[in-house]
Amino acid sequence: MTKATIEAPSQAATQSAFRSSSIFNELGMKQDPDNLYLQTIDAVLTAAEILELPHHVKIILAQPKNEIMVHFPVMMNDGKYHLFKGYRVQHNNALGPYKGGIRFHHDVSLDDVKALALLMTMKCSLARVPFGGGKGGVKCDPRSLDNDELMRVSRRFITAISRHIGPDIDIPAPDVGTNAQIMAWFADTYQGMAGSSSRNDALGVVTGKPVDMGGSLGREKATGQGVVDVVSEILPSMGLPLKGLKVSVQGFGNVGSWSGRLIEELGAKVVAVMDHTGAIRNDEGLNTEVLAMHVAETGGVAGFGASHGATQTGKHTQEGAQAISIEDFYRTPVDLLIPAALEQMITPENADWIDAKVIAEGANAPTTPAGERRLLERGIEILPAILCNAGGVTVSYFEWVQNKTSTYWDVEKVDADLNRHMVMAARRTQLAKQRYEVDLRTAAYIAALEQIGKVYAMRGIFP
Repeated sequence: MTKATIEAPSQAATQSAFRSSSIFNELGMKQDPDNLYLQTIDAVLTAAEILELPHHVKIILAQPKNEIMVHFPVMMNDGKYHLFKGYRVQHNNALGPYKGGIRFHHDVSLDDVKALALLMTMKCSLARVPFGGGKGGVKCDPRSLDNDELMRVSRRFITAISRHIGPDIDIPAPDVGTNAQIMAWFADTYQGMAGSSSRNDALGVVTGKPVDMGGSLGREKATGQGVVDVVSEILPSMGLPLKGLKVSVQGFGNVGSWSGRLIEELGAKVVAVMDHTGAIRNDEGLNTEVLAMHVAETGGVAGFGASHGATQTGKHTQEGAQAISIEDFYRTPVDLLIPAALEQMITPENADWIDAKVIAEGANAPTTPAGERRLLERGIEILPAILCNAGGVTVSYFEWVQNKTSTYWDVEKVDADLNRHMVMAARRTQLAKQRYEVDLRTAAYIAALEQIGKVYAMRGIFP
């Protein structure tokens, strides 16, 4: 499944597509409606305008503080060298060290990483964790690399950016295509490069590590848990109790899988799931635990159920699960759709297919601006990504604190503290929505920008 693109409008339409064009012009930023970073910063700056933030804060936020691009050679198993391209974007550190994931994906680009770093700045501020926004990536297909090649790519990349990161400077974490094992390689490589006096502190250079290597209990499920915490807080006020709630999930990796399993535990029914391999449906409810085992075994949801001539594959299947088309997935009637795959997946076309009352964005920026407008026109509420998927960075913060203090928390404490952060972030967003009479995405940006604006008012600009 590839990221969707937006049809390019005329030049006049392009100029009017961005509400923050005066700042774009001031900073010499091209106004490309297909550019994810420009889409994202336009929405953030619109919220800043509503909040009446000072001009200097808006132009600071409009561009990342640092954009780091590296090229590094790795010897492959055939003895030949391949040159990889990697990025680390550090958007803003007014609230604390840069924080954000590193993804391994064949479609990684600088502007997409910039957009994700900006979203991390907003997400950390909304959740009130003392980090700024960063993001990174390596342009590669991790599925095409064997374990030894993946290890060498991981170690070479972290070596290439090692001067720009650190437990008090910039703390990476897992993202699409990376996991706890890769974080272990990152930490081990960085720790081996640190001086003897800082080797213990160096372990905190990344979060999302294996628990046995300084990771936090609850980190693996944290993003999905955060989605469910937000949904549990907001949906009942919309007249949608979780017991009996019908749910569909787009993407069944870490975030989608845990979101589905955890919301099922609260009495909801996951009736449809789609990923890059296909889509499945069971109106009586899919067994998400068994589906997660199937995906771990086969790499995708395809083959979990069989119809239309498809055959079941793998040991884990479910009676009554039917293979369906992509369009049928979107048209499946549900109360809640959780997009938990890549960015820009919901376009104007499939927005017209969606038969859901609420969308909770488990992925970063899964909805295009045009797709979002269509959903709002149709009366579909959108719970924005910087709110819904803030659970990952929140528990990463907990892991960082545990590493700093050499103390480790039980999962009950992690879950309780995470819930408190997510519930308060949801309430801040709802309050901003009521106060400024805006949609929830703009409200979430306003609630995040209020904190950033306060800090800049106190700090000023040095010198």
